[in-house]
Amino acid sequence: MTIATAPQPKSWIMDIAPYIPGRSTTDDGRKVVKLSSNENPLGTPAAARQAFIDAATSLERYPDASGSIVREALAEKHGLDPARIIYGNGSDEVLHLAAGAFAGPGDEVIFVRFGFAVYEIAARRVGATPVIAPDKDYATDIDAVLAHVTDRTRVVFIANPNNPTGTYAAKDEIARLHAALPAHVLLVLDHAYAEYIDGNAQDAKDDGGMALAASAPNVLVTRTFSKMYGLAAERIGWGYAAAPIIDAMHRIRLPFSMTIAGQHAAVAALGDTAFVDHARAHNAQWRRWFSDEIAKMGNAGLRAIPSQANFVLVIFEGKLTAEVAYKGLMDAGYIVRWLPGQGLPHGLRITIGTADETQGVAAALRALVEGA
Repeated sequence: MTIATAPQPKSWIMDIAPYIPGRSTTDDGRKVVKLSSNENPLGTPAAARQAFIDAATSLERYPDASGSIVREALAEKHGLDPARIIYGNGSDEVLHLAAGAFAGPGDEVIFVRFGFAVYEIAARRVGATPVIAPDKDYATDIDAVLAHVTDRTRVVFIANPNNPTGTYAAKDEIARLHAALPAHVLLVLDHAYAEYIDGNAQDAKDDGGMALAASAPNVLVTRTFSKMYGLAAERIGWGYAAAPIIDAMHRIRLPFSMTIAGQHAAVAALGDTAFVDHARAHNAQWRRWFSDEIAKMGNAGLRAIPSQANFVLVIFEGKLTAEVAYKGLMDAGYIVRWLPGQGLPHGLRITIGTADETQGVAAALRALVEGA
């Protein structure tokens, strides 16, 4: 028998391409305007900051492993059963819990091309096979997803709005997807950017995911406090599903992954509706403005993918390449997200910042276009 000279990782672990977060500094170490991680440019609600500070008197204590105050606050705000809410270290952990509880070696996990990078990592981490469904002009193609379902499919991940494209699948499309999925397949609807959806009709603001999670036995909706609520540093995510799904996920959840300070800050943030309304309005205004500015550069091959998130994916199809623009913007003092590792070497994902930041990055990009 041949014995390895050192511990050997599982083959499927070594197939994982590590997640690469948005950068905070330039190549030469300068701190510049960061538009690479979809953070809230307006900061954190004042009440949430104060609640975080006040909790500093309990640093010697373990946090409540049940996260009861957060689950109760979420249940009251969204009309949910608190017993069916699970929390995690960001919604990333909740996504990993879903894959870990319901998929494994020999199983398949479906997500869309240009989907969130964590889906593939979560699938490979448990030895499942990732299956990528083609897109429809960077958007989720429901028919393509359904065409890839087999008897080995166990989980389908759909981000809505999608990251990194910002595209949005309407309520009737999500309902059609769920209705066509076999009962044994868990549909995970990732709503990390749901608070940023803008539309005149109620249907445009709600893809029906939470109602499905409340009534169907095979739907999990995930949400986060990192984006709209400005609590990215605290890593607070949550999910809602039928009791058996939540029970299975609880069995592999880290017991103390939500800090005492984070719990109190999250509850305070939920109560600050004025902050949320302001942040949503700001994002809608400047997302629209930035997309219009990109449209003015259309003759140079730039195109903004219609977004319902707090960022815009800009596609480069002319003389100016995304790589050159990425480096040029960095030199000009703006860090955005270049995504060659996600099949988008021709695209930059640009967070909607403050008014000055958004106008500044647009002007810098316009200068690069004119220079090219």
